[in-house]
Amino acid sequence: MSLIGKEIVDFKVQAYHNDGFKEVAKEDILGHWSVFFFYPADFTFVCPTELADLADKYEEFKKAGCEIYSVSCDTHYVHKAWHDASKTIQKIGYPMLSDPTGVLARGFDVMIEEDGLAERGSFIVNPEGKIVAYEVIAGNVGRNADELFRRVQASQFVAEHGDQACPAKWQPGAGTLKPGIELVGHL
Repeated sequence: MSLIGKEIVDFKVQAYHNDGFKEVAKEDILGHWSVFFFYPADFTFVCPTELADLADKYEEFKKAGCEIYSVSCDTHYVHKAWHDASKTIQKIGYPMLSDPTGVLARGFDVMIEEDGLAERGSFIVNPEGKIVAYEVIAGNVGRNADELFRRVQASQFVAEHGDQACPAKWQPGAGTLKPGIELVGHL
């Protein structure tokens, strides 16, 4: 069953952010675009490469009105320990959500029950709290922040221009599609 259009679960979790702990709840993500970026665990090998890639692009996400929330089933204390121990993780500026009970991982349908870990999943959530795009991939394959950012921009464009669609490899300013019409042209 597809998760497109599904409203995210009600949640309240701890986060490690800006050298401190804070609570993040569903009401905090409403009103702006969000990316929920699930990864299996702190202190692993593929995860820091992805999180660093997102950190490098974080300012562009913020300028586009989109907050990034990385999520694992580790506690916020483990997030802090990883941050303190890793130069790569120290450059992260976005909130690292703690999901030790799996409420988010189950709500986004990425929980690996037998391991108590989340699958590698990326979810774009609109300001109303509904999933508009997502991908879930094998734990041994890293994701690309540039492509995720392109999908955020395309999702935002389509939300604003509901009568148009974005073709493959679409970038802001490029031509779009309208049903029944091949190409609208450059905007």
